[in-house]
Formats: sequence, structure tokens, C-alpha cells
Amino acid sequence: MNAAMEYKQIVGLAGKAAEELRAWERRRAEELDAEIAAAEAAVAEAKEREARTVQGAQHWWRMAQDNVSRLSWLEVGADPAPAPHAYAGRLDLYLREVKETYQELVDAVLSLGWRARR
Repeated sequence: MNAAMEYKQIVGLAGKAAEELRAWERRRAEELDAEIAAAEAAVAEAKEREARTVQGAQHWWRMAQDNVSRLSWLEVGADPAPAPHAYAGRLDLYLREVKETYQELVDAVLSLGWRARR
């Protein structure tokens, strides 16, 4: 094999390698686009779930305030704030706990004598 043939072979292999690299880069770009779209959809869903949870917690808080407002000897504290350390996967559980705690409050208020409720 002479030098010209070796040169042609090397140039051919380099061209083939460049083509394969471009094809791999295109495939990887498509994969990344799909991953980005999935991540954006997950973020949108998480924001929606968070908004529903906040709305639900505020609903139960307003109802608790209404129950406590009938007790002249008890003052309502500050509105609750979101917990930054909460787990997103447990939002439904947290909201259920708020509902259960609200029910305990209602039961406690109802168990008070009529004089204590004034």
C-alpha cells in the first residue's frame, strides 16, 4: 500500500467518524429535548399540585379561624406558611393531616360547654 492509498483510507475513516459523531450528536440532542420537555411537564404538574395543596390548606385554615372566632378567650395565630422542607410526594398526606387536625379542633370546640364558647 502506498502513501496515497493510506492517506485516502485515513481521510475516509475520519469522514466516517465525523458522520457518526454528527449522527450521535443529533440523537443525543433529540434525547435531551425529550428529557427537557418531560422535566418541564413534571415541574408544571408539581406547581399545580402545590397550588391545590395551598388552596386546600388555606380553606381548612379559614374554617378553623371561623370555629375559633366564636371563642372569646382564644386568639387565632398567624396564617400558616408553606414548609420548605416538605416532601412533594407527600402533599396529599399533609393535606389529609390538616383535615384530620381541623376535625379534632371542631370536636374540641363542640365538647366545650356553652359558657366556654362565649
